[in-house]
Amino acid sequence: MAAQTALPATSNDIIHRDAPKFPAVALSADAAPFTPQGAGGWQTDAERLFSRCAAKLRVLRADSAQLREELNLLFDQLISENFNKILEPNINIEAEDVCALLKDASRLVPLSQEHLVVKLCKLEHHLLNQLKVIMDEQTLDVLLSYITRALKVCNTWTHPGVLQALSTVVYGNGPQCHQHLNDLLGEDGVLLLYSTPAQPDMDLRHVALTCMANICLRIPGQPPLDEEHKSVCFSVFLKTLQAPKPSNTEDVFYCMVVQVALKGLHCCLSGGKWKFGGGEEVGSVLAALKKLMFQGAPGVSADWPSMLYPAPLPQYESPSPHKPAEAPKPSEPAKASAGNKKRKSRGKAKKTSAEDSRRDEGGEEDGKTALPASHKLGSEAEAKSFLLYPSWKRCTSDSEFSDPEGSAQSKLRLSHARVRQGALHCLLAVVKCVEKRTLYGYWSSFIPDSPVGGPPPPTLLTIILKDPSPKVRACALQALSAMLDGSRQFLAVAEDTASPRTSYTPFSFTLAAAIRELHRTLGLALMAETSPQTLTQVIKCLAHLVSNAPYHRLKPGLLSSLWKQIRPYVRNRDVNVRVSALTLYGALVTTQAPLPEVQLLLRQPEGSTGGGSLTPQDGALSWRHREAQSPRAPRTPREVDGAPPWLLTLCASLVTQPRGDQSDSEGGAVGALEPSPVRLEALQVLSHLVRGYISLAQASLCDIGQLCARCLAETDPSIQLHGAKLLEELGSGIIQQYRAESDVPESSRVPLSQVVQFWTEVLSGPLNAALQNEQHPTLQTSACDTLASILPHAFAQLPDKTQLMCITVLLGLTYSDNYLVKTAAVRALGVYVLFPCLREDLMFVADTANAILAALDDRSSNVRAKAAWSLGNLTDTLIVNMDCVDVDFQEEMSDMLLLKMLQAATRAAADKDKVKCNAVRALGNLLHFLREGQLSRSAFQRPLEDAVRALVKTVQSVATMKVRWNACYALGNAFRNPALPLGR
Repeated sequence: MAAQTALPATSNDIIHRDAPKFPAVALSADAAPFTPQGAGGWQTDAERLFSRCAAKLRVLRADSAQLREELNLLFDQLISENFNKILEPNINIEAEDVCALLKDASRLVPLSQEHLVVKLCKLEHHLLNQLKVIMDEQTLDVLLSYITRALKVCNTWTHPGVLQALSTVVYGNGPQCHQHLNDLLGEDGVLLLYSTPAQPDMDLRHVALTCMANICLRIPGQPPLDEEHKSVCFSVFLKTLQAPKPSNTEDVFYCMVVQVALKGLHCCLSGGKWKFGGGEEVGSVLAALKKLMFQGAPGVSADWPSMLYPAPLPQYESPSPHKPAEAPKPSEPAKASAGNKKRKSRGKAKKTSAEDSRRDEGGEEDGKTALPASHKLGSEAEAKSFLLYPSWKRCTSDSEFSDPEGSAQSKLRLSHARVRQGALHCLLAVVKCVEKRTLYGYWSSFIPDSPVGGPPPPTLLTIILKDPSPKVRACALQALSAMLDGSRQFLAVAEDTASPRTSYTPFSFTLAAAIRELHRTLGLALMAETSPQTLTQVIKCLAHLVSNAPYHRLKPGLLSSLWKQIRPYVRNRDVNVRVSALTLYGALVTTQAPLPEVQLLLRQPEGSTGGGSLTPQDGALSWRHREAQSPRAPRTPREVDGAPPWLLTLCASLVTQPRGDQSDSEGGAVGALEPSPVRLEALQVLSHLVRGYISLAQASLCDIGQLCARCLAETDPSIQLHGAKLLEELGSGIIQQYRAESDVPESSRVPLSQVVQFWTEVLSGPLNAALQNEQHPTLQTSACDTLASILPHAFAQLPDKTQLMCITVLLGLTYSDNYLVKTAAVRALGVYVLFPCLREDLMFVADTANAILAALDDRSSNVRAKAAWSLGNLTDTLIVNMDCVDVDFQEEMSDMLLLKMLQAATRAAADKDKVKCNAVRALGNLLHFLREGQLSRSAFQRPLEDAVRALVKTVQSVATMKVRWNACYALGNAFRNPALPLGR
């Protein structure tokens, strides 16, 4: 019994045995709130250990007899402790303390004690890496000096550890290491010695390349590495990528070496223009990257050239609108002959479907029809659609981690996938830093023009369809998107409306074939992709293609197929997929609008777009509103007269209606609206649709107005802003219909009474609050632009109080503190002053002139530019009134106001070109408008001479052609005034 009573301590003792003692505090409502103790109070075990070791290092002397044993013990304790902030977020060790500890340790460890040197280097790597310390310049210099001396003095066996510490010390600090870079990267530099492909020790080579990559790494906000040393590193990285794998090196470790070289090459290429030589270097880099893009890829084998050569391109700046460019690619005769073979074999492609189905990428027609057949139970249809899948879809899993227990094969596949991913990242960097014109010559190496018989050449499209890793496929899609982005001028010569009848393949036809092949391949990837992140990249890539391809010069049908394919993805579970699908629809209604093919698609009823567009993911895609329509009986497309476009209805429902009964993958309450990115993108699509196809959207004018009013009434500023943008686009579209040069017949325009009713409702709604919302100046700016988009004929029929409200608000906003708001308000007044119902109102003209004169003195050049434009419009109005209105208007115009306008325009004529071009226009109008009585007054004599002198000086200046032309026109305008004292 005695033993039993002696065993347990009280639970209170167990809980509080190691807890710190706190003073007793009485419970009271007035007691201070509990706060944990800061530094010097509670400490984690790691913090206590670090503090204890740092204190011992500070007091150690270099001549101590027990120095070696003490340092060994302290270093072992520090290295064995886990300082990782991710695992231990409560660790709070100051960077200054870490730097002080490392400097003390470097002072104590002599280079003759090589084991201690290696251990110190390991400690540096351990602390700097886990605590993410940003070193001061003194610590950086001390550690680099110690490491460079160690590399010169110590034996070779220590160098891997020393270089590992060096890689950590120089990480992102390349520009700050300039004093030591010659020792490291000079002719006999240790990094150059160890990183060369001739280096037999792969461990040393790997860590040396890591050091060089970390030196080239640029941290945002810091200056880049100097070009001399960056070029040295670039050359080493490129030679590493070009060198073959040593026979005595394991595949996995060799992949690690290549990954480091790719990382270093990416650091050299990122954040600037290409500065590493001419075309030969570009071709060498692209050849090396193309080879590594397919490293370890299943089913891909090819002889990789050491250099890619650009294909000579014809002039693509000004394509003929009727005749395709006839220049072939002389450097690729084999490619031209292949193009002839393609045209001959296309007729056989449909007949030999069994042969086509053996190819992983499949045929265009088969790709459209086989996938819906995969939902049927027929074994023949299933087999056919299975063969048409990309090769990675035929596996039970598309992940590179599918092998159990991390086998060697799985690790090797993972390493190869990382190499391919790194190569594609570098390709993306090359695309961004090399000039577009230079890169177009290499397109044929990465983008095929059309499928050919036999194995297709390996390109980016091969990776998109065949690579088993979704991350690699996503990287390939990003690189392809970057190549397509901004290529509109290059692709503009593509044309295949008529098959060429010459003995060679014209360049225009080759480009058109490439566009069709991109559509075919990306369409297959769209139907087969299951990874939401990669699927998003597929759709974004399609959006880049649609935005840049000249569909008005291609045979119709490409957009119709894509239009039907993308429809289900608007209801995808993943919000990013939904947003990208809407982005693609926005590109479709923007490209060469109005395009007859898109116009026909918009006129079709919603149900007719669903036929034949089912995908393997339909169980998840149409998870909200599944259409009870069989893919076996597609409806015949037909036009619906008077009905709004289904895309307009869809976007309006995404903005205003709840998500449905089933919540998104990102969560959310039942009945909640779509996530903000989806609603914003839907509003963007509506703006594009209204801008390009106003004739189809005008039937829903009132509905769109109500939608905009609802958006403006919300609390989210982004939704409010997009609602105002949509209103502005709608108003601009109506104005385009009523322009004198418009070819829209009067019967097809929006009736003027309906426009008046529309703006009456809009201006009596929440737009007023947006105009006065000083907390969101961007919204105020957009609201001002909306006021400027009112049809002049409709403005004249608005109620007087509504007209007065618009004018008063705009005049007040010209004195806003925000330059964006002021710019928009001044521009809107410049629009209003041209309205027939306002230009004869002397008080309004005078008030507008005073507001413009104040804006011309603003410190923002953007405000001054818009003010000069508005002043030019106002003086245009004066000339119109002089010809159309009684003489009373000219006589009642204040002489003082005219003098101020003349002087302000003269001063603006000496401003920047964007201000000057309209200032001289205003000067010409004013000199034309002034009466003889005003010109003879002494107050006008000097300003008159200054104005004429400013115009002559502008004509003789080196300004832009537009400015000089306007000045010449202004002088001609001034000479129309017979009262102008010329030659006196």
